[in-house]
Amino acid sequence: MLKEFETHLRRENLAENTISSYLLTIRMYQQLSGEITKQNLLAFKGYLMETYKPKTVNLRIQAINKYLEFIKKEKLRLAPVKIQQKNFLENVISDADYKFLKNCLKKDGNLEWYFVVRYLAATGARVSELIQIKVEHVFNGYFDLYSKGGKLRRLYIPKKLKIETEAWLVEKGVASGYLFLNRFGDRITVRGISQQLKNYACKYGLNPKVNYYLFTYKIHRELS
Repeated sequence: MLKEFETHLRRENLAENTISSYLLTIRMYQQLSGEITKQNLLAFKGYLMETYKPKTVNLRIQAINKYLEFIKKEKLRLAPVKIQQKNFLENVISDADYKFLKNCLKKDGNLEWYFVVRYLAATGARVSELIQIKVEHVFNGYFDLYSKGGKLRRLYIPKKLKIETEAWLVEKGVASGYLFLNRFGDRITVRGISQQLKNYACKYGLNPKVNYYLFTYKIHRELS
């Protein structure tokens, strides 16, 4: 099918760089996600949002949508992420600082907070939603949130993050309950997350005035 897709792109007289980029994206999707389903597509989008800058994410999404059009599955098209203006990003963690923070946390063995940072960036969850995630949701690969009006919002956990979290949970011997707990074994609070992330920011020499639960990836909230 990939060969046929390449032929289709050439018939449309697309530039070689564009064709190469589209094919690379589809190969990446096939390797990471496999079957074309809405759940897999949204999880793949989450992976892109965590791994690349918004502009690159949109280029990958454009390639996916072109492929979906080619295989007659236009209804599964993904929405592009919205790139906010710079003045709105002044109080939001940057791409470089996000990667630095998560790498420091992992290197120092602070895995729970490493995963807090990863989940905020990769799922699109607000902090108030993050604290509702349970171990069972990780194994399911998604979690459902309901608004006051009863509207369902389903957030998917990217495959790579799901596998990494499962390994961490197995190592800890945890099979149920809330994913993120405080030092007393209770579900962590929104305030607790905010304060602890600021503490880690100070520890690693980052700006503590930044809202470390507002990620350039997650503020788009395009996974619902």
